[in-house]
Amino acid sequence: MASKTFRSLRTRNARRFFVGLLVSNVGTWIQSTAMGLLVYDLTGRATDVGFTFLAQFLPMLLLGVWAGALADRVDKRKMAMITQSVMGVQAVVLGVLTIAGLAELWVVYLSALVLGVAGALDNPARRGYVVELVEPVDIPNVLALNTAVMTGSRIFGPAIAAVLIGPLGAGWLFVINGVTFLAVLWPLVTADVTELHPSPPAARGGTPVRDALRFVARNRRLAVLFAVFTIVGTFAFNYGVSLLKLADVRFGDPELFGWLLAVTSIGSMLGSLYTAGRTRVGMRYFFGSLVVLGVSGIAVAWAPSIWAAYLLGLPLGAAGAAVIAAMNGISQLESPPDMRGRILALGAVAFLGTTPIGSPITGWVADHVGAEWSLAYGSVTALVCAAVGSVVHRRNVTRVAGHDETVFGAVVDTRP
Repeated sequence: MASKTFRSLRTRNARRFFVGLLVSNVGTWIQSTAMGLLVYDLTGRATDVGFTFLAQFLPMLLLGVWAGALADRVDKRKMAMITQSVMGVQAVVLGVLTIAGLAELWVVYLSALVLGVAGALDNPARRGYVVELVEPVDIPNVLALNTAVMTGSRIFGPAIAAVLIGPLGAGWLFVINGVTFLAVLWPLVTADVTELHPSPPAARGGTPVRDALRFVARNRRLAVLFAVFTIVGTFAFNYGVSLLKLADVRFGDPELFGWLLAVTSIGSMLGSLYTAGRTRVGMRYFFGSLVVLGVSGIAVAWAPSIWAAYLLGLPLGAAGAAVIAAMNGISQLESPPDMRGRILALGAVAFLGTTPIGSPITGWVADHVGAEWSLAYGSVTALVCAAVGSVVHRRNVTRVAGHDETVFGAVVDTRP
């Protein structure tokens, strides 16, 4: 089982890149946690934390698909080197301003916006580069491992932020994040390009964004997948707002937020690794993970103690990671090689680009309805989407029960 789970790490490029990505993303989560705590300390309102995420992820909503079109046309490795460098500089500048006592609310918002623009460009480039690390048959595995690294780093980042923000302050945590970008830049710069499996560049001109949208709309499985994922991504994954408010109001200490996020992330890593170890990832797995996500989210929202919340956060994180990994794996296997950057970008827009909508709404719910409902309303949404999406998929997707199809060089599970 272990050999299947980690089969993408056979190549030196993949091993070095994922180690660097893990270190860098620990720093990213240190900054994200510290930024949320800094804004909450400045205003005491979850709505303002939501607006911080609005500033950070609005560029993903506005630019994400076009960034994917750009990534399909250029060298993804070189594009990722530029974007990762910009994000590192942004973190250091914000850290210096915070240490100097100049981090007013508008400064944090502006910094989040700069980070968002760089992140919107980085997402399809970096994730597209991950796909190029392996043969097509291993694409679901390498994407699941990528999700495991991204979510696994959330185990350590929030916990480190919770421990260090008191003695060091938010500013030095931002600087630490800036330094960690060197860890991912090094394997990008020194990669052995002869071992990569680059996708053919998309033709210049034409209508690349509309082509990708038409491709998804005409593929009934992808249409259902993206519709459900967009709704769930908008309302069910705003943990940076909902768990922070729960930590303060229900459990009595906002700094417990870092530990809540860390424990949830342990579950996320386990869910990602479990998905990576599967030889088949189909729609049935996607919808089943949504059900677990919804039920466990409701349970965490009304957990009787912080220790119960920690325990229930494990299935919450595992199911969330499984949903994301399944979405990435299914969509990439059904995409032509020269469109993978755009499809990855569409997935990022569905998940991260909808944050400018979901985070302020979640913040408003937290401040005016209740901390518990800021998590629970998204969980209920996930359950409804799982039920409706499953019915629509069964009715509209033509399939042959128990049969496999080969799509762009890889085996995909066509069962529901």
